[in-house]
Amino acid sequence: MKLLDGKATAAQIQAELKEAVQARKTAGQKIPHLAAILVGNDGGSVSYVTSKVKACEAIGFESTLIRYDETVPEDILLEKVQRLNEDRSIDGFIVQLPLPKHIDELKITQAIDPKKDVDGFHPRNLGNMILNLPGFLPATPAGIMELLRRNNIETEGKNCVILGRSNIVGTPLSIMLARNTNPGNCTVTLAHSKTKNIKALCREADILIAAIGKPNFVTADMVKDGAVIIDVGTTRVEDSTRERGWRLVGDVKFDEVAEKTSYISPVPGGVGPMTIASLMMNTLKAMELKSK
Repeated sequence: MKLLDGKATAAQIQAELKEAVQARKTAGQKIPHLAAILVGNDGGSVSYVTSKVKACEAIGFESTLIRYDETVPEDILLEKVQRLNEDRSIDGFIVQLPLPKHIDELKITQAIDPKKDVDGFHPRNLGNMILNLPGFLPATPAGIMELLRRNNIETEGKNCVILGRSNIVGTPLSIMLARNTNPGNCTVTLAHSKTKNIKALCREADILIAAIGKPNFVTADMVKDGAVIIDVGTTRVEDSTRERGWRLVGDVKFDEVAEKTSYISPVPGGVGPMTIASLMMNTLKAMELKSK
């Protein structure tokens, strides 16, 4: 078993981005500027946004964090999105999901300028992805593809099962892995809550990607010997032995599954850092496209 160390791979990407930023500084060119809107105090969202701000600092990007109380009216949030669309100093921005129930996430996502949509969630960017046209790829699927590529994981001709069909991870990742690219050229099955015989299906997977948000869902009896396992899940569970009172758990029961695998990503330290690295890559790309 080898660990797919997303933290180490993301650090490599950040070093490359830092070098690119330094070159721009030396040439007197604009430095990428990422803005993030955070609504409420959801623990997972706060952690992710904080990590994104820290990544900007480490690379040398400018960053702006905009916070609202969870009771913020939808029209106020839409107005802020529009101001960020028009602000030429901002190269890309994100609205951290999930949002409170009284806010229509799709309406907010559609309001973002596709040229600044560095999370890759706007319908235009998703459409470009499907047609393999230029645009911003969703950060988590793109991060997983980069993790596979940089760790030389063979995907061509492999049977890949993805658990979870969300628009953020499962569905776009299924399209990316089926493409005639490297990584890619997989035979992909997109499984979900209505899929029958899901355990048997998983046992046939050369590459198994768990993205359903159910802690420890994937157990050893669901995994083929020598499979590659990517764990996208991050759920906070109570843990009185930790000072903070909780720990992060993935969708894969790591301790019993790991010994059966050829490669496995941990939680934390697997997909999470790669998502942030992809976001940073998209931000640099947004600024470069704007300056052309």
